[in-house]
Amino acid sequence: MDISITLGFRAMEDGLGKPIGVLTTSAGKPVEVRETVTLNTDFFNNQFFWDLQTASEHERIPERSVHARGTGAFGYFEVTNDVSKYTKADVFNGIGKRTPVVVRFSYLVQNRGGLDIVRETGALTAKFYTNEGNLDFLALSLPVFLYNSPHLFSPAAHAFKRNPKTHIVDSTARLDAVTLTPEILHQILWLLSDFGIFYGYRKMNAFPIHAYEIVNKHGDSYYVRFNFMTEQGLELLTDRAAMAFRAYDPDYATRELYDAIAAGNYPSWRLDMDIIPKSHIPKLNYNPFDMSALWRNGTYHTVTIGRLVLDRNPENNFKDVEQMAFNPGNLVPGIPGPVDDAFKVRRFSYRDAQTHRLGINHNKIERNHPKYRKTYNRDGLPPVLDNMKDAPNYYQNSFNGPVPYVDVAKPKEMASLKFKQSIDLGESSYFYNTFVNTEGKRNRMALNIANIAVNAIEETQKKALELLYLVDRDLGSRVAAALPIAEAQKLLGFPKLVLVEENPRTYDLAPMCQ
Repeated sequence: MDISITLGFRAMEDGLGKPIGVLTTSAGKPVEVRETVTLNTDFFNNQFFWDLQTASEHERIPERSVHARGTGAFGYFEVTNDVSKYTKADVFNGIGKRTPVVVRFSYLVQNRGGLDIVRETGALTAKFYTNEGNLDFLALSLPVFLYNSPHLFSPAAHAFKRNPKTHIVDSTARLDAVTLTPEILHQILWLLSDFGIFYGYRKMNAFPIHAYEIVNKHGDSYYVRFNFMTEQGLELLTDRAAMAFRAYDPDYATRELYDAIAAGNYPSWRLDMDIIPKSHIPKLNYNPFDMSALWRNGTYHTVTIGRLVLDRNPENNFKDVEQMAFNPGNLVPGIPGPVDDAFKVRRFSYRDAQTHRLGINHNKIERNHPKYRKTYNRDGLPPVLDNMKDAPNYYQNSFNGPVPYVDVAKPKEMASLKFKQSIDLGESSYFYNTFVNTEGKRNRMALNIANIAVNAIEETQKKALELLYLVDRDLGSRVAAALPIAEAQKLLGFPKLVLVEENPRTYDLAPMCQ
């Protein structure tokens, strides 16, 4: 393998590299060679030494509270189909139009130093640098989300992270959270099925989860679910195969994406949207705004918008990836966005998180800066760029500040959701009987659940089994039968088991959105 691909450094003609200039301090003073060692050095006068020392102490920024482990790449989105009937968004109109895009891939729960190829929800987060502002899509590897109620974010995030006392992953806490909030069970079953471990980022589908309102130039509204469908083919792994990959290469997904792009094997995703006209919404016998449920077959139709292609790796991971800031509230004209309560909360919470992590001017950082930006906001921690120079810092004014525009196609009615949230197990039962539909799939899911339950206290195990029996008697029975097997494996120790070589499981793309 080409060392330039493996290491990520810029290749040099002689294979060794050449100096790129004279070394300086952060203030630009050339560094004399004797200042690069501390022998017989006056530390307080050695500015190069203090540059190194203080930079090391301040080089970290707050880690993301979720999706901390990840990587990224650059590319473009190309429109391949005419969707002007549904949306006036400039980014999606004009066959052949290309829009620059940056994408970050990640795992949901782990910290920044975690592992790849694990049973965990993945993410594809894309920022489109459109002519009408940045458009951010935050998409997950599973087509349903944990919950609808915004207040569940913090409890769910904490229950699935590390125990505050032992600082280890706590199966009792995880099962306890599921049994006390059954609405999150649907996504958990997806995660514990064959869909739970994707074979690297390139072979992962991704779903922005919410039902988005979109508007055409006449002001007609539609509700859509966007889907990024991998053109490499969806491939999934069993626990044993994933364990073998982690033992061989704990950074497999990150390395495989980087090496593929560096070798010119550019990964791509087809962007589809499932569509329901706004006038059809009252006629549905289910809640289409429920993020924890699938849309029902026969109630929507699917159209393709275009292709997302990644063709360039980051030059510097911190500058290009770690400083990326995404907000689902970053939308563009023609895509007013979701109307559910969870999305309304996310509009604020993501902004707040990025302000904490990167500062109030996070959208002035190079990777987050839109093509065009004029505001009345000033000052704060750098970067401030030109700080809007001498333009007034208040609106309205009689001088030379920016002014708003009039969107004649903006919907004149504000959508209002009025429904009673039904916390039942219908969606979980539907998933089990529709997608987990073979003996092999059901046995693997049962053992995956048992491997978690076996580490929980007995009382929590019983509650979990009761819940699973309510989903489907067959599921409960299989998990109960798998518990002794999981207990035996626990006593033996997974590392001592013989790992059977397995090929990734390739799945048809179509059923993922049905």
